[in-house]
Amino acid sequence: MVPRSTRTTGFRLAAACAAPLAALALTGCSVDAKSAAPAVKTFPFAGRTLNVKTHEIPADLVATDRKDIKVTRWFDAKSGSKRLRWELTGETLDLEAGCTGLAICDARFKVEVPRGVTVLREGAKTDLRGDTKAEPHGGAQHGKDHTPA
Repeated sequence: MVPRSTRTTGFRLAAACAAPLAALALTGCSVDAKSAAPAVKTFPFAGRTLNVKTHEIPADLVATDRKDIKVTRWFDAKSGSKRLRWELTGETLDLEAGCTGLAICDARFKVEVPRGVTVLREGAKTDLRGDTKAEPHGGAQHGKDHTPA
């Protein structure tokens, strides 16, 4: 049999851990990238193929009449440590937006590329369709990756 003082200490520890989690859940800490202010970055690009790594974050890929690559990021976080990165190395555009720890966050990207550039998503060829509206979702079917699964 476990001594009463050990059971009481364990119960108090569990209660102390559960209380902040319950409070966090009850505060309505929902996030939505659609409501976040957009951040924009452009990258000079003269290549013929671009590989976009999104790390499973939704990203609209759109062909435009630009000479450079324009990336728009919508990011919203209520808790956790932010992990934000967007960089172009050679022909690879690496996009990351997330949180670590006890985290609540949401992110989306829109990548506008010059017409005629072959675009890969995580190394697989993808089609570019849609318009250039500056929205996190690009509309119902605009600017999405329409590559068959």
